[in-house]
Amino acid sequence: MQPASRSQKVVKKHYEDTIANPVSFEQYAHLLEPDVLDQLKQLFPSGQAQMWGIVPGQREVNVAHVKKMSAGDWVFFTGDKRLYLGGTIALMWRSPELAEELWEKNDNGQTWEYMYALSGTRGFDIPMDEIRSLLGWKSTRNVMGITVLGADDSDTLQTYLTLDPAPAAPRQDDPEQDDRAVAAYDGELERKATRAQRGEQAALKRRLLPGLTGQCALCGRELPGTFLIGAHIKKRAMCTDDEKRDLDNVAMLACTFGCDALFEHGYVTVAEGGALQVSPLAAAIPEIDTHIQERLAGRTVTWWSPKREPYYQWHRTHTFKELPPA
Repeated sequence: MQPASRSQKVVKKHYEDTIANPVSFEQYAHLLEPDVLDQLKQLFPSGQAQMWGIVPGQREVNVAHVKKMSAGDWVFFTGDKRLYLGGTIALMWRSPELAEELWEKNDNGQTWEYMYALSGTRGFDIPMDEIRSLLGWKSTRNVMGITVLGADDSDTLQTYLTLDPAPAAPRQDDPEQDDRAVAAYDGELERKATRAQRGEQAALKRRLLPGLTGQCALCGRELPGTFLIGAHIKKRAMCTDDEKRDLDNVAMLACTFGCDALFEHGYVTVAEGGALQVSPLAAAIPEIDTHIQERLAGRTVTWWSPKREPYYQWHRTHTFKELPPA
């Protein structure tokens, strides 16, 4: 978790210079090590990438945190009581010279020399109170410095915000480590669903699909029930018990021909009133963009209703893929 309050003048300028406006490799090639430059070009064929950095800190307090970070990790930016940006660390390197050129030095004479490039970024607008509650933090806890979360908190946050994997350099781990971990793993290989949950899912689909066929809420096609699922509008794991029992409103039918996955991963959402919205990030993936334009663009979702609106609103806020804030 990267603290970066854009209400602070310095942070705002850094954000505008290297996140809102990605850094050109060609312009700064003379300050990039050849191997770093090569990796950046492979990861970002466009020749530019969003970049951020971390200062060593007094007595190098941040260095221990930096050592726990690696390419492929999720990163979330927080500030002004909000979580507002998420993405993947695509590459990490150290360059005092480039950092000083991009961001100068702070009042302590340090620069943000532990640098990383970001891929797959998207914008959020989530109150930190909500994040604290999700992770079981004290109400007074704030992200004051670079914070590396444990595996459980990381998985919880990534699932909550539906951050998808993005291009990243290979990890510098032992290549046999993953194979050894699988061989040595003696825990459960499958997560067992409880009977209650299975019963709930069956009841949900029966409620939404009383006959042999039904209509996909998103594309509107009438399809055999085999190809429709009861898709939660708000993530089931984040629903209260009362919301889980609200079978008439908490879910909708979505087809397995792409609509369920597009909604689940935030490439489409439903606006208040029922207009289907398309994520501006969908255009970057031609196959997804083509499917949306052919099947979904311009549709009005008849499944929308005032009672379902709170669930659609949650999806728009937490799952729908917005552009990073300008």
